[in-house]
Amino acid sequence: MLVTLAQGPARWKVQLSDCPCPGEDARPRGQIGEVELSTSSPLAGAPGEPTAPHILPVLCCVSPPGSSALQGRTRGSRGCLLEQALFGLLFGVDASLLESPVILCGLPDGQLCCVVLKTLVTSRLSPGDPKALVKILHHLEEPVVFIGALKTESLAEDAEDTHPDCLVALGHGGRILAIKASWDEAGTLVPELREYQLPGPVLCAACGGGGRVYHSTPSELCVADLARGRASDRGPGGLPSLLCPAGLGICSVVTLSVSCEVPEGGARLLALSARGRLMTCSLDLSSEMPCPTRAAVADTGQKIKELLSGIGTVSERVSSLKKAVDQRNKALTCLNEAMNVSCVLLASREGPRPISCTTTTAWSRLQPQDMLTATCRLENNSGLSLDRGWALCVQVLTSTPASDTDVAGSATTYTIPVDRLGPGDRREVTLPLGPGEDGALDLPLTVSCALHYSLREVVGGALAPSESFKDPFLDECPPDVLPEQDGICLPLSKHTVDMLQCLRFPGLATPHTQPSGLLGPVSDSVDTFLGSLGPRSEPAGPASLRAKFLPPSVATIRVSAELLRAALGDSHTAGTSLGCATLQWLLAENTALDVVRSRRLSSVQGVAPDGTDLHLTIREVAVTHLCTAGPMQTVEIQVESSSLASLCSAHHAVIGRLQRMVVEQAAQSSSPPDLRVQYLRQIHINHETLLREVQALRDRLCTEDEASSCGTAERLLQVYAQLRSPSLLLL
Repeated sequence: MLVTLAQGPARWKVQLSDCPCPGEDARPRGQIGEVELSTSSPLAGAPGEPTAPHILPVLCCVSPPGSSALQGRTRGSRGCLLEQALFGLLFGVDASLLESPVILCGLPDGQLCCVVLKTLVTSRLSPGDPKALVKILHHLEEPVVFIGALKTESLAEDAEDTHPDCLVALGHGGRILAIKASWDEAGTLVPELREYQLPGPVLCAACGGGGRVYHSTPSELCVADLARGRASDRGPGGLPSLLCPAGLGICSVVTLSVSCEVPEGGARLLALSARGRLMTCSLDLSSEMPCPTRAAVADTGQKIKELLSGIGTVSERVSSLKKAVDQRNKALTCLNEAMNVSCVLLASREGPRPISCTTTTAWSRLQPQDMLTATCRLENNSGLSLDRGWALCVQVLTSTPASDTDVAGSATTYTIPVDRLGPGDRREVTLPLGPGEDGALDLPLTVSCALHYSLREVVGGALAPSESFKDPFLDECPPDVLPEQDGICLPLSKHTVDMLQCLRFPGLATPHTQPSGLLGPVSDSVDTFLGSLGPRSEPAGPASLRAKFLPPSVATIRVSAELLRAALGDSHTAGTSLGCATLQWLLAENTALDVVRSRRLSSVQGVAPDGTDLHLTIREVAVTHLCTAGPMQTVEIQVESSSLASLCSAHHAVIGRLQRMVVEQAAQSSSPPDLRVQYLRQIHINHETLLREVQALRDRLCTEDEASSCGTAERLLQVYAQLRSPSLLLL
């Protein structure tokens, strides 16, 4: 006969069919009997379309000892024999008298049901109440995945009944039910039901000799012994009060079978792993497996107290570990953001940068003198944030003093923490540039801005172990693994501050808008008071004597008008002369640019940082002897000052702007006009002659005495004046 458990629209059905014998027609002979099982929770699904359960039900055929006709057929195919006493207690007198096998059904909703096979056969001939054919033995409250039987009592020498005396059912979550016949206090034979909890989820299970139950989980194959333990450790029915599974070191077994040929003191298993590997496992189970006695159970409270006493230490360690892990995760996040910022800046070396820093200069009133300040504006136009560890580094590098070329310029570095600069945010920093305590301002100045990321600030704390947390990895890799430079430096900008940016123009500002104290060099209040009392002696310094007795020094540069028009482009409008546009271009980074543009000036007189006057004049002139085609329109830039130092600084600033302009226009401009080569050669020869004379005069000054060196010095100044006004022209 073939017993099937089929899923109906709302209930499970046990169906019995007649199977053909070997050699007969293989066609089925039809259904013999059918009964529906009552379910506590109906299966989900539309009417007529049952949904397949997540865990399939299990079937087991249990026979009494006297059913010899079925004994050989049920033992090897999910069937077992139970001792007579337990069989009668579970399934009733009718099943025992009929010697009928019983079908045990373990359902996904946790029910353990039974159907007597011979009553199901006769129900077709004499139908009655279907519910009377089904008996619910127990409810595990979790899907049933295994049903089996085993022998828990040791065999005596004259024992005749060697059949299993314990029925077990195992749930998917690890709950196991053991049923055994026992005597109560009144001496009546009753079924003893005891539940235990094993590790889950259960993949498969099997019953073996010696009262052992094998069950597999994704992480371990365990064995639990229902027959071990002394009488004092057992309950009234002979089952242990506690079940202690032991791991066998095998994981992810999906199918398990216990071999009938059991070696002495051990077991042999046939297992199939989740990866399809078929294994034969020979186990030595002769040694005692650890299982607590009643005395140990009584001491459980004391052990719990001891475990609770250590919770504080464990909690502190867990907090320390969590803090260390969080700190390292934050450090990794910061390093990732720093890497992204570095990639963005290094990938945009040409064109507008997503993170930029611009520098502007201005004069401010600081006691006891005016101070030139630089304002660095850091702008974040990227989608990234500059958080902890980032700093803006500004380096101010002075030029080499003209009086001593062997002394290198000094550098001052300012480091300003960025804190947090999100997308679209900006930050401004104002730094003093000079003049120093001696009142001198060495121009030009170079202001370099860079972003610095401190690895030690961000990563050093994560690598340094706390007292309560020692990582063995840190013992091998101390914090000294950080690079010596201690960070990442990303250059942003370099700005040169020259004389043209530092000039002040007190004559351009109106009396109402001109700020007090910024009109020129700072005058001491004592000097102002003494000056109001009457005439006083003039200072006898070299600069004052030069301004009083010598004519001002002049430097001249001539530039092609065509070159300037091409370079100025849109800034040279139709209503503005080329001289006015050139002066605006030279003073583009000066705070007086708006006034010069509004008044359309081509000549302006300013004050240098040392207080001396400086006159800047732009005029258009025609050069007649250079081009063979005729006169050439040029722009003459003239710098005039009574101070040689101020004149040289302004001349250097003008030359630097013109050099950059020529380089930019060299690739775009057309070929130069036809020039008179002989005239150019003569100018070059005259220039070389003047340079040789300068060297000779300088050598003579080193050997002559003070009285005879006055004429040499005067001639040297005349040669310098000729060199500052060459006849060459920038094309």
